[in-house]
This record gives sequence, structure tokens and C-alpha cells, in this order.
Amino acid sequence: MPVITLPDGSKREFDDAVSVYDVAHNISPGLAKAALAGKIDGEMVDTSFVIDKDSNLAIITDRDDDGLEVIRHSTAHLLAQATQRLFDNVQVTVGPVIEDGFFYDFATERPFTDEDLKAIEKEMNRIVKQNLKVERSIMGRDEAISFFRDMGEEYKAEIIEEIPAGEELSLYKQGDFIDLCRGPHVPSTAKLKAFKLMKVAGAYWRGDPTKPMLQRVYGTAWPKKEDLKAYLHRLEEAEKRDHRKIGKAQDLFHLQEEAPGMVFWHDNGWSIYRTLEQYIRDRLQAQNYQEVRTPQIVDRTLWEKSGHWDKFSDGMFTLESDHKDFAVKPMNCPCHVQIFNVGLKSYRDLPLRMAEFGSCHRNEPSGALHGIMRLRNFVQDDAHIFCTEDQIQEEVTQFIELLYDVYADFGFTDLIVKLSTRPEERVGSDEVWDKSEAALAEALKASDIEFEYQPGEGAFYGPKIEFTLKDCLGRHWQCGTMQVDFSMPGRLGAEYIDENGDKAVPVMLHRAILGSLERFIGILIEEYAGKFPAWLAPTQAVIMNITDKQGEFCQKTAETLKNKGFRVNLDLRNEKIGFKIRGQTLARVPYLLVVGDREVENGHVAVRTREGEDLGSMSIEAFAELLEKAVAAKGRK
Repeated sequence: MPVITLPDGSKREFDDAVSVYDVAHNISPGLAKAALAGKIDGEMVDTSFVIDKDSNLAIITDRDDDGLEVIRHSTAHLLAQATQRLFDNVQVTVGPVIEDGFFYDFATERPFTDEDLKAIEKEMNRIVKQNLKVERSIMGRDEAISFFRDMGEEYKAEIIEEIPAGEELSLYKQGDFIDLCRGPHVPSTAKLKAFKLMKVAGAYWRGDPTKPMLQRVYGTAWPKKEDLKAYLHRLEEAEKRDHRKIGKAQDLFHLQEEAPGMVFWHDNGWSIYRTLEQYIRDRLQAQNYQEVRTPQIVDRTLWEKSGHWDKFSDGMFTLESDHKDFAVKPMNCPCHVQIFNVGLKSYRDLPLRMAEFGSCHRNEPSGALHGIMRLRNFVQDDAHIFCTEDQIQEEVTQFIELLYDVYADFGFTDLIVKLSTRPEERVGSDEVWDKSEAALAEALKASDIEFEYQPGEGAFYGPKIEFTLKDCLGRHWQCGTMQVDFSMPGRLGAEYIDENGDKAVPVMLHRAILGSLERFIGILIEEYAGKFPAWLAPTQAVIMNITDKQGEFCQKTAETLKNKGFRVNLDLRNEKIGFKIRGQTLARVPYLLVVGDREVENGHVAVRTREGEDLGSMSIEAFAELLEKAVAAKGRK
């Protein structure tokens, strides 16, 4: 006689064992129809799962995040079934859920084409209409190996062989298709209403280049067709905003094979970079940060002492010189401790805030590189605060205030904040962890910031806060961090003299606002679609003449504005003014200044914005004041 407790705390008692579907139907027929799965005592199960004891149950529908994952997982199976229906001698391998969709890897005799994807998607829709029941069964490990091998599914058999002997495995069957899977899955294929196959790519089996190349088909799936349509629209908009395309169109940067994962900044892009760097520098100087510079290449022994060699050596660029091993630095923190260690420090010197625009190199896999968003060489707006345990909360509160104010200057006000707490394996006493976690939480609460706990997700050396931006397309970018470190200062011999005259080890706070400057510029390019606010725009205004007669006045006007610190260009080409305006509008210059005979006579300029708004004729001083206000406003909304 199981008693089922629902999420709202209400209870339902049943005379006999009951399925998840039956419970949903008992609540309402509508809920039963919408049910995709269940969550029993925190564990996801199929709607056919039978409950024979008292349990906590949540009915999962397409309105739940878990429901969306079930839909995507089930659509991966749908893809595999359709593919094997259409093509002979195709073996299935793995088909996981990924962000915004899923993929499935196939062993095939030839690569798939775009036409193949269209045919597969058509067959998927046919299977949906067949409303095939999805059924779960259990099979022993050895039996499952033979079962799949007899079907010609060698990859599946290989996966199962790695599972410990004696274990039972779950299989899912829909019509003529059966696959190894832990589940859960939708009750029938008719539940899969909105999906699209996106692309096909090559992928090595198990990610090993020595093993066969498979065909990886990517797809997306959503609860409703409107959701799919909205997602495809976001992709289309993201394509227009692709920082690589805009970077090329606006002559900001380029990348090339001779320096994979490293940026060649052009004059326009470097202007943005320098403006961004100086802005952060000014903000840090206002909060009494020291700015330092540390070496690019450091002896292996320091990385061994810091612990990075053991945990991160595969990601380092290394070299040998004078019979010693060196590494190009992948991060700045151990070097900052070396600066702290020079000279005797007192508790009166704390907190000591140390910042560096540190150039780092990490040997990222070539397949992971993506424009300037994922690089092998990048610069961090890196800083470390050396402080006492009692100073953690105040320092974190001050940092949070700075971070939010900086993000607002770029127009980002929608943030997701997560606090990661102690993992199983960690250094430091529980008392110190209690105090540090409480300090981070209290700093967030004091700043009136909503946040989510991530239990066990902290680093082994301390808890951390992650700040994630949400852009205009709803995409998430994790940029800012604040991390407490109990380990590295002690490992590298950092000490100060406390109030009692005793030696003590400082706490080290790792913190960043932008993260990587290159990646943040990539985010800004896509957020603004290349229409940088005036303070960041490489060219803030362009002056255009209607005929050659106004050339001299245009040059004097440009000189006047440049002397005021503005970034101004001239367009004195022998072209029609309409042609010039269109070209500079496409170049996304914030202000277009047109000069004809009347403007020369009055000492004015006719001002237009890149959006096409006519601001009228005004004096040079009036325009300078207008531009100065626009620069001061930065990107605030």
C-alpha cells in the first residue's frame, strides 16, 4: 500500500503497486497525457516504472528541464532508428544529449551528405506518426554482448564488455529498433514533435585518432514547434553576429594556420583591445590594486611546487634550455606569490591586491579552438588578493560591487551567480571551509544577489563564485570568478607577520571580471553585432565631404576633434555622398559628419547616426559635447 508524496507535499495512497503513469492519471488525465517520465526520490524513471513502496514522486513533463533532456535523449534514439532503416551496414555507437540538442555517432561505409540528412529527418517524422511504444527491458551483461554482436553491432558489444561482469543492463525497444541505454525515455515516439538535424561531422571512435572515423550527426529537439522555430531564429541571428565574420568585415583581427589559436590584432581591433584594457586598469587603480608583470617562461620546479605540473602539464607548452625544463605560463597565480614573497610582509600590508594583464598559453586541442572565444594564447584581467580569513567577506563584497558596475558599463545586467562548495577531496579544515563558504554567501546576500549553490563543485583548495553573463540572444557566458585558495600560498612559502608577531599564511583570492580579454571582445562583437558603443568604437566619427571644395574644412575639423581625444577618420573620396554614407553605415561608425558648402559657411557639421537618425547641423563644439556624453555613458542601457 504505497503512499506517494508529491512535490507540493500532498500525499496519495494506493492499495497496490502503481506505475508513474497511473499516479499521473490519478491526479488528472491531462497530466497523464503530458507525462514524459517520473522522478522518484530524486532518480529519473520511465512512466511505466512501478512503485511498490512509499516514495516521493514528481511527474516530469515537457515544461521541466528534465523533460527536455528526456525528449532530446529519445530523439537521438529516433535518429538512430531512422538511419538504420534507410542505410544498410550502419552500426550505432553512442548518442548523448548535449547543449541545445544531441548527436549520434554511426559507423558507416561512406560519409553522410546533406541529402542523406534530409532523408533521415523525413524518416524520423514517419516513425513519430507511427506512434511506436517505447519499452524497457533488462538483460544480463554477457547475454547483451552476444545479443548485440549477433546483430552486427560490434561497437555496442565493445562498450558492454567494459561493464563489470554480472551487471544487468537496460535496453529500450521501439518498433524494429533496440538500443542499450540507461533511460528514461518518452512513452512513445509520438511525444517527439519538434526536432531538426543540423549537420554531420567526422569523429574518431572514443576520440582516439588511431581508431575508425565515425559519422557524427547533430540534431536539436524541443517540446514544441514554436520552441524549435525560436531556436532556429536565434541560430540565424547568431550567424549574423558571428565575431569571426564581423572581425573580418571590420578589419579587427585574423587568425592563421601558422599560429593556431593565437590572434593577429589589426589596428581597429587593437584600438578596442587597448580601450578595454585601459578601462579595467583605471577601475583597478581606483581600488588600490598594484599592477605587476611576470615572466612568460618559468622553470618547471615552480609549477611542481604549485601543483600545476601534476594536474595541468598536458595543457602546458614546455621547452628545455640549459638542461632544465621550462613551461610557458598557463596562469599567473604562482608568479604573483613570488612577488608577494619578496620582502617581509605584515598584517598591516593586508589586504594586498595584485593585478596583471597576464599573457597565458594553454595547449588546447585544435578541435576546441573557436575564433577568439577559445584560444591557446590569451590575456587575463587576472588579480589576486592576499588577505586574512577575517578579510575575505569584505574583499568579496567590494569585488562583487566592482564586477556588477563593470558589466553594467557594457550593457550586461542579467547575471547568473553560482556558489560552489567543498568537494570530497580538499585541503584545509572543515572550520576554515565553513568560514569561507559563509563569507562568500554573506557577501552575495549583503549585495542582495540571488545565487544558486553547487554542492561539491568547489576546487580542492577552496570555494568559488562564478558569474555568468546572459547576452541578447539568451546565451550564457561564464566570465567572472572569485575563488578562495587555502593551498597555494602555503605551498609556495607565502607568509606575513600577524598581530601577535607570529608567522601566518595569507589566504589568496583569485578573481577575474572579464576572464580572457580576447574572449570578452568576441562576446562584445556578437552582443553589439559590431555596432560598438562610442566609447569602444575604433572610429567614433567619420567626416565626409560632398565635393572637393570642403576638403580643407574637413581636415581642420578632424584635427580639432582628434586634439580633444576622439578617434576620427576622414572620407574624402571622390564619390557621391550617398555612397559614402552607405559605406560608413555598413562599417558601423557611430557618427557620420557630412560637410557641404553651407556647413563650411556656418562652421558646422551635419550629423547622422549609423541607425540613420538625422541629428541636424551643429557646431564642432556642440558635436564634441554630444560625443563626449555618448562616450561617458559607455554601453549602459
